[in-house]
Amino acid sequence: MEQINHLINGIETPSQAGATFLNENPATGETIGAVALGGAADVDTAVNSAQTAFYGEWSRLTPAQRGKLMYRVAELLEAHGEEIAQAETIDAGKPLANNRVIDVPFCADFWRFYAGAADKLRTPVAANEPGTFRYTVREPYGVVGAIAPWNFPLVMATIKISMALAAGNTVVMKMAEQTPMTTAILGKILLEAGIPPGVVNVVQGDGQTGAALVSHPKVAKICFTGSSSVGRSIGETCARLSKPTLLEMGGKSANIVFADANLDQAINGVMQAGLSNNGQFCLAASRILVEESIAEKVIEGLVAKARSVRVGDPRNPATHCGPLVSLKQWERVNSYIQIGQHEGAELLTGGGKPTDLPDECRNGYFMSPTVFRNMTPEMRIWREEIFGPVVGVTTFKTEAEAIKLANDCDYGLGAFFWTEDLSRAHRVSNAMDAGLVFVNMPQYMVPQVPVGIRKMSGTGQNFGIEALENYTKVKGVYINYSGQIYPWLAD
Repeated sequence: MEQINHLINGIETPSQAGATFLNENPATGETIGAVALGGAADVDTAVNSAQTAFYGEWSRLTPAQRGKLMYRVAELLEAHGEEIAQAETIDAGKPLANNRVIDVPFCADFWRFYAGAADKLRTPVAANEPGTFRYTVREPYGVVGAIAPWNFPLVMATIKISMALAAGNTVVMKMAEQTPMTTAILGKILLEAGIPPGVVNVVQGDGQTGAALVSHPKVAKICFTGSSSVGRSIGETCARLSKPTLLEMGGKSANIVFADANLDQAINGVMQAGLSNNGQFCLAASRILVEESIAEKVIEGLVAKARSVRVGDPRNPATHCGPLVSLKQWERVNSYIQIGQHEGAELLTGGGKPTDLPDECRNGYFMSPTVFRNMTPEMRIWREEIFGPVVGVTTFKTEAEAIKLANDCDYGLGAFFWTEDLSRAHRVSNAMDAGLVFVNMPQYMVPQVPVGIRKMSGTGQNFGIEALENYTKVKGVYINYSGQIYPWLAD
């Protein structure tokens, strides 16, 4: 059984109290490792290590030098790609083929982008009269506390750490307890790349570990991705401490299919946007809005597509969806399927565990892709984030009604729609109350394009050079070189 420890000041370290918890393979239910359970003392040691590194060697590097080290991380991610892909499949149940061709290359690209962005921060200089010079600088916060969920472990850790390092911060990273493996590997890769010990520390643990990180007085900023309930709690704690936060707290995206869409393209893309990674991602477009005149054809296609999704062993290259991440998550998703039926939505396909799983996966946490129709805005399955392979369909008559339905949501992260009308593409994009809009395509993101976060989905922005503003604080500087004495107490 594998032992996974913290990585503090470049050293793999067990918890000071000796506490551990067990990690399991969600495809089989088997225990695969014992993981250090971090307490307040471990968090304190990690934060002090990060603060020492911030004021030490890391602060003496130029932005370009930081960027070169980060570029090396990208190269090493690719070199260790197979090890990382295998670990994420065992740990999170994500299909091995997706880890190989999507997640690892995406993360390498992300590290390269922010390696290049490290020396690209620009700040304005005000118009200055003779004898006075006023300017603005952006400075790193210092120690950033990063907390990430289990749905995309390597991706989530990469997004937070790469941005923080590009801006000159140091990091204490706390990954969700369900998926510790790839973050532990990433920490070692950073050291191999030449990033000094202590610049990135990885503390394993549960919600109490995260709470200790959030409230630590030497942590200057918290960057969190996860559920709305936990995010709001973190936001309240940080508000009392006057500590800035970057919060991404989920979504409940709409996916609109207009009658003028390419229906083959739309049906395939709608299901990818709703069911990929088992719907366990914050952009999951689980509210499907279909124009009445094409509703029966689209619903028939969606059901057929859902039934064609291959659910099974995530190591099998033919598998589309592996298991949900844990028994707790399976029970949560299954409860929403029962809620949907009780509320009056019509279950068209799915629900429950597939019956054709291989023997080795009989104890895994697999869920059949599920499609409802007649879902309405009053239902919990419309309003609440399920985080599973569950989508619901409702119909609309007009573009205005579609926009109103799409925006009738407490979340504001993403929106999708399908149309062949160029004017409509721009018009509806402008009308969507979401920080990210996809037209005629499922979710596909690149680090160059900023992502806004609105409503209950959180605060701030991700991606792009603009996102570095989340990881820096502003200072205005006024210099008088004229020799002038200002008049208040002057003779």
